[in-house]
Amino acid sequence: MTVSTISSDPEDLSNNKLQSRDRAFHDWYRFVLSYPPHLVRHYVDQFALGDDAIVLDPFCGTGTTIVEAKKLGLASIGVEAVPMSQFACRTKVQWQLDLAAVETAKQQVIAMAAPQMATLPLLSFTPEQQAIVVKNSMSDRPLHQCLVLRNAIATVTASAVKDLFELALAYVAVHDASNLKFGPEVGIRRRKREDVPVLVCWQAKVDQMVEDLAAHQDLAAVTAHCHQGDARSLRSLLAPQSISAIITSPPYPNEKDYTRTTRLESVLLGFLHNKQDLRHFKQALIRSNTRNVYAVDNDDQVLASESQVTDLAQAIEARRLELQKTSGFERLYHRVTSLYFGGMKRHFQALQPALQSGAQLAYVVGDQASFFQIMIRTGELLEEIAAEVGYEVQGRDLFRTRIATATGAQLREEVVLLKWLGSPQHRQYFA
Repeated sequence: MTVSTISSDPEDLSNNKLQSRDRAFHDWYRFVLSYPPHLVRHYVDQFALGDDAIVLDPFCGTGTTIVEAKKLGLASIGVEAVPMSQFACRTKVQWQLDLAAVETAKQQVIAMAAPQMATLPLLSFTPEQQAIVVKNSMSDRPLHQCLVLRNAIATVTASAVKDLFELALAYVAVHDASNLKFGPEVGIRRRKREDVPVLVCWQAKVDQMVEDLAAHQDLAAVTAHCHQGDARSLRSLLAPQSISAIITSPPYPNEKDYTRTTRLESVLLGFLHNKQDLRHFKQALIRSNTRNVYAVDNDDQVLASESQVTDLAQAIEARRLELQKTSGFERLYHRVTSLYFGGMKRHFQALQPALQSGAQLAYVVGDQASFFQIMIRTGELLEEIAAEVGYEVQGRDLFRTRIATATGAQLREEVVLLKWLGSPQHRQYFA
């Protein structure tokens, strides 16, 4: 097995910030922990994908792989369980818009919203909505302005134009109007934003989106779809033997609740109304943290009785007992580890009917040490699981390294490379 290193040239792959040439479409709305678009280009080139290839991202988030594939002229499919992220992804690949109609609708929205921006009483979230957003996410006046603008956008009848406007609002709400900061955990900035020209910021964002669309009209017809779904159950979403390559990054096994990063805009745009909604879509996620583990979960049952994963889970539980840790979350550390890798095993199985023989796969994953500082070598363990269900392991590329805050240990972020050779015994569906 070969572990290679991706170039550290900042013009190549190691810089996780968007380069100027990458900003079109990607910065319409982007998850803070997304991998860079040039990583997608690297593997499209390495896999030598032809014009007839279809690229899949089964954990597509806000669409880095899907958008970049479209910019390269390749057909692509995304699957994402978080409604806000799935909405962002599908909106970012809707390029067949009448730009004159967008401008007309934008002026109508501005005319409707502007007189209400300073009116009283101020609009606000309901108590149920407030209960699921991070406390103090947005100050009263910016929130009022965002809600006024949302209501004006709701009057737009053309669905693709309305989607564009709502995504612009989501971006402005988080990056211009909110009190949120990301590092990568979600927190509240010390200096609150008490008054923000929301309508001006939104208009500027829409104008930037229109510029991107105008500059890429020659690629507007390239096929790109983003489905809302569970990466462990893909039967209804993917045609048999249709996928040429996968470039993706699943959640990492740690204590980060990834849903917290999209709570504010999810409530603002109506994807979340209460805690029941939140629980519903958490159940469609790979179990990567203790806050989305449920008593009925059984992904761990597909794991081999003797494996590195089961040994790791046992070691985590032994450390808990040794440290005499008794909180409810700490008691789940060993279980979420097993559920995570069991869920990934089900995912690898669920993919197989849709993969062409010779399909190439790239999974961006990272080492973790969130559970009593026991190291989880995610890439190594995923290689073992993938091999168990019939994939050929091609190696691991080192993407970047980071230092664990608690221990100072060096944590690797790697790209696990796999190939599917199409063995007949693996051509059945695993829901």
